[in-house]
Amino acid sequence: MYNPKSRKAEEFINHDEVLASLKYADENKNNVELIDKILGKAKLGKGLSHREAAVLLDCEIEEKNKEIFELAEKIKKDYYGNRIVLFAPLYLSNYCVNGCVYCPYHAKNTHIPRRKLTQEEIKQEVIALQDMGHKRLAIEAGEDPVNNPIEYILDSIKTIYSIKHKNGAIRRVNVNIAATTVENYRKLHEAGIGTYILFQETYNRVSYEKLHPTGPKHNYAYHTEAMDRAMEGGIDDVGLGVLFGLESYRYEFAALLMHAEHLEAVFGVGPHTISVPRIKKADDIDPNAFDNGIDDDIFAKIVACIRISVPYTGMIISTRESEKCRERVLHLGISQISGGSKTSVGGYFNPMPEDENSAQFDVSDRRPLDAVIKWLMELGYLPSFCTACYGSGRTGDRFMEICKNQQIHNFCHPNAIMTLKEYLEDYASPETREVGEKLIQQELQTLENPDIKSIVEKDLVKIHAGERDFKF
Repeated sequence: MYNPKSRKAEEFINHDEVLASLKYADENKNNVELIDKILGKAKLGKGLSHREAAVLLDCEIEEKNKEIFELAEKIKKDYYGNRIVLFAPLYLSNYCVNGCVYCPYHAKNTHIPRRKLTQEEIKQEVIALQDMGHKRLAIEAGEDPVNNPIEYILDSIKTIYSIKHKNGAIRRVNVNIAATTVENYRKLHEAGIGTYILFQETYNRVSYEKLHPTGPKHNYAYHTEAMDRAMEGGIDDVGLGVLFGLESYRYEFAALLMHAEHLEAVFGVGPHTISVPRIKKADDIDPNAFDNGIDDDIFAKIVACIRISVPYTGMIISTRESEKCRERVLHLGISQISGGSKTSVGGYFNPMPEDENSAQFDVSDRRPLDAVIKWLMELGYLPSFCTACYGSGRTGDRFMEICKNQQIHNFCHPNAIMTLKEYLEDYASPETREVGEKLIQQELQTLENPDIKSIVEKDLVKIHAGERDFKF
């Protein structure tokens, strides 16, 4: 039976409920009266159920689809404004014991170079990332209890936080590692991580087990219930995601929203972020071997419908996607993007030659971070390196309460302005700095509270004089 409050994967991601929802959506995709009712509910900004959202995703009426996209854009502005948070992945190790058929790190791949960074090499990588201007990282590692035990991850986090280089510092380390125990999640929490990220890859159990034929990741229930254990371990910010292209996008969309509903029902806190990666070419992986690929139009609609359905969540798009694709979906719901990313172990300080590439996937947007920052500003977005909520303890239900009441602007907007100023002072090219200084003056005028505006203006002067890390 479907039960969002259950702690069992087969009950909160119930296969029959997914199929029933897809059938309902297919039967009502041209039901104007119902679609209008769903859109009316969505306009309240409180989200939609997975079944309601499935109807909007399937909708074939051009006029209503236009309304869906317009509403997604409005909700994005209401909750997150024009801010876009920047981050970079940091690959620690590509040793892995799993047999995932869509990932080049699978255990049977004998020709891909295997690397594991030492703590000294991690230091070099972090300094390279700091010299780019990054303040927020997402660390990645394959699942290998011998080469990548939890102790290695914890030591790496400690190393990352310890490095202060010129004006650089990593202020938030998010973690994307394999499903683990409550005890290990508690250790990660005590190490001061930001968000724990784990992609489901696919919620269809039959497909999941075929795609993960060997290794500990084969255990569907253990993997799917990982977020529950993470929250039990004290991690109150978790990030969901599926790898679109492995299974029917309609199935994944409904199940992904069911997972968000489950976290809300059990813990009172839904996902801090939702990522929307699509399968891409890498080493011995050919995305054309999977017959569930989605085009850019469907991808854009998925982004819009997730934003409408889970308005409070941060939405992430990586450099898997091209500049053109990323630009298209930014206004529809995306609030975080990576920039200047490398998806190979040691890719920032000492990258391997192309013929020895150890990348997990091919990067489509290869622009350096400075070019991405300038591009965002020219599009009217405010790039942000803010980590103030994490630094001030505004996580989990504390963050969600502020975000759901659409009050996050009072903190995030001034913080974004100040972190952009830091970037312009320390890392930007002259051309980017010129664009950024003009943008900061424009954004200052949008601060409605005169006291906040006055504080920001004073802090901007201090930043120019060399002080760092101001936050509301």
